Amino acid sequence: MADATELLDSGERLDPEELRALQLERLRTSLRHAYDNVPFYRASFDKAGVRPDDCRSLADLAHFPFTTKADLRENYPYGMFAVPQDRVRRIHASSGTTGRPTVVGYTDADLSLWSDMVARSLRAAGARPGDKVHVAYGYGLFTGGLGAHYGAERLGCTVIPASGGMTARQVLLIQDLRPEIIMVTPSYMLTLLDEFERQGVDPRSTSLRVGVFGAEPWTEQMRREIEERFAIEAVDIYGLSEVIGPGVAQECVETKDGLHVWEDYFFPEIVDPISGEVLPEGEKGELVFTSLTKEAMPVIRYRTRDLTRLLPGTARVFRRMEKVTGRSDDMVILRGVNLFPTQIEEIVLRTPGVAPHFQLRLTREGRLDALTVRAEARPDASPETREAAARAIAAAVKDGIGVSVAVEIVEPDSLERSVGKIRRIEDLRPR
Repeated sequence: MADATELLDSGERLDPEELRALQLERLRTSLRHAYDNVPFYRASFDKAGVRPDDCRSLADLAHFPFTTKADLRENYPYGMFAVPQDRVRRIHASSGTTGRPTVVGYTDADLSLWSDMVARSLRAAGARPGDKVHVAYGYGLFTGGLGAHYGAERLGCTVIPASGGMTARQVLLIQDLRPEIIMVTPSYMLTLLDEFERQGVDPRSTSLRVGVFGAEPWTEQMRREIEERFAIEAVDIYGLSEVIGPGVAQECVETKDGLHVWEDYFFPEIVDPISGEVLPEGEKGELVFTSLTKEAMPVIRYRTRDLTRLLPGTARVFRRMEKVTGRSDDMVILRGVNLFPTQIEEIVLRTPGVAPHFQLRLTREGRLDALTVRAEARPDASPETREAAARAIAAAVKDGIGVSVAVEIVEPDSLERSVGKIRRIEDLRPR
């Protein structure tokens, strides 16, 4: 195998001064593109008293206003697009807290960039042209499956588009098709591990060499367990649909010391989650991204709500971000699925036999997180009505959000009441 440094593309070979000059050039162009073509950004910049030409240095970006997920929802579906509809080649969407997703679009150039960034990420993870890549992320509006798919093909790999689910079949495919790389959520990798052992197959005997894991936070302890029990290298990938999808940042297999942000296309900042002030490098705060070349839907200072910090580059010139340690809002990531209490609230409110009082209880069963929805019965609800309500809530969460939860219908007036901000989530997982 060729040394990794021999395979770097031109962007990865930039020195720090060249990188900063390129970032500023692209940043000014992106600000102008957003201002000229997206009414939201024109109004937002005007309200803040800034114009694209006011950005004369990278530090000047701090004077521009943030973009939030709420802004994307308020401009649903196409209000954030900066190109005519006939230039949009694909649409993806993420799930929303109120049933309304955040819609993102891609031009031909955006799709090509996305493929390049995932290809770059896979190469940094240790994949090489000719490798077979087993993609077990979900396909569809979610960006994970198709993002991984086209990036692997761009690198010159053979893609096995397994998607999610059908765990026994996935184990069979891994044994028979002999992929070297797997792309999947880390929690589902543990499910695959259990299935290998259930079938009496030694997970260390597979052809897998590298696992590229994303879509949810995972710990160093989980990395060690996966690496030891599968005999593979386990590396992290980061992305979000609003910025482009997977491939915004990647952990390099030779160092495994945080995710290098592909800063020639995505400019990161760390801000105080409360004040919004930009924090010095090395301090932990909320991750903010500005796209530097996106055409269909540029994002300016998008608040990810992910908490991390930026560190100097090691294996690449680009800065690293630490593994995401949590979020600054109340989102729960359960087995790779983003879930908000307000989504559960909508379901509870439309379910007969239950009162509008509920609580989400997070626990850990073995290595995996589990969620129990505890909802109060109405005083006049019969036992049969309560059982039907539990089934209805579980089915609605599974169908609408895409994750399985347990449901308990508890006695009336048995859940905690709040005189201020209600606490919806009871986290009983061990620290």
